[in-house]
Parts: sequence; C-alpha cells; structure tokens
Amino acid sequence: MAEASRKHFRKLDGILLLDKPQGLSSNQALQRVRHLFRADKAGHTGSLDPLATGLLPVCFGEATKIAGNLLGARKAYDTVARLGIVTDTDDAEGLPLRERPVARYDIDTIDAALRDLTGRIMQRPPIYSALKRGGEPLYAKARRGESIEIEPRQVDVHAFELLSEQDLLDGDAPQLRLHVECGSGTYVRSLVRDLGEALGCGAHVAELRRLWVDPFRYPRMWTIESLQALAERDAHCLDACLLPIEVGLVGHRRLELTEDAIRRFDQGQRLHLNNEAPGECAVFDPNGRARGLARIDETGCLCPQRVFHHQRTATA
Repeated sequence: MAEASRKHFRKLDGILLLDKPQGLSSNQALQRVRHLFRADKAGHTGSLDPLATGLLPVCFGEATKIAGNLLGARKAYDTVARLGIVTDTDDAEGLPLRERPVARYDIDTIDAALRDLTGRIMQRPPIYSALKRGGEPLYAKARRGESIEIEPRQVDVHAFELLSEQDLLDGDAPQLRLHVECGSGTYVRSLVRDLGEALGCGAHVAELRRLWVDPFRYPRMWTIESLQALAERDAHCLDACLLPIEVGLVGHRRLELTEDAIRRFDQGQRLHLNNEAPGECAVFDPNGRARGLARIDETGCLCPQRVFHHQRTATA
C-alpha cells in the first residue's frame, strides 16, 4: 500500500516562494505544498514560527542541494512589538510571565534603544527555539520544564528601525511597528524582548512577517490557497510557479566550464584550473545551466561538493 501511494510522487526540481500562513509550522507548510506538487523530495530554507507569515523558500528535488546556502542568507521582517507584557516564548503564543506599565516614550528614546541593538551584537536565543542541545530541540526541554541556560552568541543586525512616528499607539495595547534586516541565526523574538528590557517595560512579538530572503529581494510569493486553486483547475499549472535552481544562485561566484569539463564534473572528478582564486563557486555549463557547487582549493583544483542531476518537470 505504501509502495502504491509512493508512485503518485514525482521527481521535480525548482524553488517555490511560499507565503506561509499564520498557524502552521514551517514543516507543516512544507508538507502541504510537497503533496500539492507531488514532489518526492522537498525542504525549506529556514524555519518560521507558527505565529509568523511571509516568505518561506521551498526547494524541490535537486534544489534541496542549495538549501543550506540559503539558510545563511540575509533576511528582512516587519514585526509588531507589544510593549508591557513578557511571555515565556517571547511572542504572543506564550504564557504571560509579567506585566509592567508602559511609559510615554519619545522617539529619541526608542531610536536610541534600537541603535543599541543594531550592528554586530551578542544575542541570547529564546528558550523556545529549534536550537539543539544534546541532539534535542530546546523547545522540547522547555516544555518539560527543564532549567535551560543559553549562552549569548554573535549575530548581525543590519537594520532595526521604527517604521513610523505614529507606531507608538495609545490605549490598552501599546505597540511598536518595526522593520528588521538581519543575518543568519538572528531571532526577531530576542530583538523585541531585549528592546522591551532596554525600555524598561518588557515586550513580546505580537506579529511577524518575513518580507524577503537573499537573493529573493522582491519575491512573487504564492499562498497555499492560490496553489490549491491552481491544482484544482489544472495540476500542470503548478509547475509554472517554480523558479529554476539558477535563480537561487544569484550572488554566488560563477564558474563556467567547457562541455568536456562538465562531463568530468558531473562524474564527481576533480579538475585542475588555471588562474582561478581559491573559494566556493557555482558551476555552470556553456548553456548557462547550473551543474553544481564546488570549491577551488589552494592548488587550483576544482573539487565538486554538490552535483545537480537535473530532472525535467514531470507530467502526470
């Protein structure tokens, strides 16, 4: 029975820019679109919390071989910080730990606190996170009530800004609407938590939306609902939503090889090059098609690391 159901899946290569809905984990969203596309292999390029919405690049087939490269990419978010309440998860899904009064902060005070959290900083990740200790996610330990000490780690925050002077709202729920651009490993929940501590009132993330991930700065995102509608109308239309692997390699050092060299590269053979500086690169054939990822060592030897075995987009 399992073997029969397996036959409904197909080999498929490409990248889908998914607009993840609120309420689903990244893996739940991944599995939904994987089944819609009937792809036999899929992976995402960096988790979004269930509370969060926005860009979740999903890689199918051979594109999963570049997912690790996209994990370290620069990202941008818009978030709403709810002032005055600290939660155990640092977001609105957690249990309130304490509540404090919120002063009438002026813009200069807020901007100064934001500047202190910008640049290369030391950040303590949330206890409820997917970081692993002893092979187990921290959130699993936290749910059991275990005491967890997390060491701060260095992260890059390129921008942490108030979106408008009107974003400090009066009333029962004082909030700040903020824009964040950051590097790999940065937690927006931690930034908002630390901002709240700097202001003296505490804070948690009430809303979070990922806007872009390099190299997808102006993404055309697809919702699960729009993909379902396409699948119901004509399953073949879904494949037109995919980007080729090459789009995910924009910004990588590009190395074009001859057809003869490509044949050897495809077999995993090392190639000796002339006048090529050491470092990582993406390998392309003369037709501009990406064939893999490689590293050039100090001796000028091209060492294959990931070789792409492209599939044609399958049909039903």
